[in-house]
Amino acid sequence: MSGKIGKSGMDSVNGKNRTGGGLTHLQKGKGHKNWFSVDKTFDVVNLVLMVVMLLVFAWPLWFVVIASLSEPGAVYRGEVILFPKGITLESYKAILEYKQIWIGYRNTILYTVAGTLINLFFTICLAYPLSRRKFMPKKIIMTIALITMYFGGGLIPSYMVVRGLHMTNTIWAMMIPNALSVYNMLIVRAYFLHSIPVSLEEASTLDGANPMQYLLRVVLPLSKPVIAVIALYYMVGHWNDYYSALIYITDQGLRPLQSFMRDLLVNNSITRVTGGSLSPEEMQAKLYLAQTLKYSSIIVATVPMLVVYPFVQKYFVKGVMVGSIKG
Repeated sequence: MSGKIGKSGMDSVNGKNRTGGGLTHLQKGKGHKNWFSVDKTFDVVNLVLMVVMLLVFAWPLWFVVIASLSEPGAVYRGEVILFPKGITLESYKAILEYKQIWIGYRNTILYTVAGTLINLFFTICLAYPLSRRKFMPKKIIMTIALITMYFGGGLIPSYMVVRGLHMTNTIWAMMIPNALSVYNMLIVRAYFLHSIPVSLEEASTLDGANPMQYLLRVVLPLSKPVIAVIALYYMVGHWNDYYSALIYITDQGLRPLQSFMRDLLVNNSITRVTGGSLSPEEMQAKLYLAQTLKYSSIIVATVPMLVVYPFVQKYFVKGVMVGSIKG
């Protein structure tokens, strides 16, 4: 009798344990399912937000492209929204026939190439000594450099300095006043300081290399990523610079591309009639063409930088993030 009772009691206990274990398993499964639902909801909401942001940022760029290729009348009437209508290259033909565009291209390429080389020269010449631990006046020079990031003389004193140096209406007015960016110099300095081992300098010294040889033969070859990134920063700055020309340049033969683009976008100067009279149909055609000229001119001015960017894109993470995080 006691054996049967004991066996029955044990079966009851085991049944309760199995039942309890089953409930616990179900509860765990239910919790896992809820957690999966929350996770899935977050992914869906996140995806929707990313798509909306993509449309907000990408649609204006896409519209510039399709508007530049569309029939001018369709653009003027607002019929171009997602796809081009009546594909034509009329606006691009008009831009290529505009002589000032080629003058602007020539000047901008000159300012971009020469200005970037000047920027890199001054940036490296300041960043390298400030990255040396044994360079005694580096704290004073660093303090002076940082002050210039927060305080400036202003427009009128800057113009007076440029005019006093006889640089107005010269190519140097587009390159010398902004020859050094302290922000970019700090990035290069941080890269020199933290990404190049001190042991390389010691080994170079033992081999008989002087500081200039160490800089040219060791530091610069190892700093190609950060130099490529900083060069792109400077190139984009020079390519998009129209404000300096607006202040310092009055000679039409020295104006950069962006100055002509500004006139084109703001004043529609390319459509101005210099003589004779136009019929109502011709005036309407000019009015329609002015709309697509704005968009095609943006494409013409942007393409060179879009071509250069892929060649230095691979250096961005290594060149900027390493220097900024450790600096």
